[in-house]
Amino acid sequence: MIYDDMAEFAAAVPPMQALIGLDLGEKTIGVAVTDSFLSVATPLETVRRKKFGLDAARLVEIITDRRIGGLVLGLPRNMDGTEGPRCQSTRAFARNFEKLSPLPITFWDERLSTVAAERALLEADTTRKRRAEVIDHVAAGYILQGVLDRLAVIRREGSTYD
Repeated sequence: MIYDDMAEFAAAVPPMQALIGLDLGEKTIGVAVTDSFLSVATPLETVRRKKFGLDAARLVEIITDRRIGGLVLGLPRNMDGTEGPRCQSTRAFARNFEKLSPLPITFWDERLSTVAAERALLEADTTRKRRAEVIDHVAAGYILQGVLDRLAVIRREGSTYD
């Protein structure tokens, strides 16, 4: 099921299961995963896009191997917050993937995630060739970490301190 509300998404994710985050590009899909405590996002790999069926099969393989409980897709909004063709493509990917997997799915505004990833890789003195190889899954890590930070706030707001 696709959730637009982050609190509803959080409630739908089974306890002690990790999340997977995707940065969908035209040619690649950056993939990052979390730990089962939902505390840290780790860039995993970049999938070269072929056809939806082949791309989805690789993602399902990762989901199965890592006991993933929820899927986060980076939503590439325009800088003014509007949604263009890339957002429509991401939402279509979610609808198609929903038919293949029972995982809860949500979106996260990914504006500037690639810029942040590029900056971090430059600061780490990564070569241009290596940056090109890893930028997509590092950006997916930034997207997923943003969700984890939001989920931590939701959990704090939901707890009571007597």
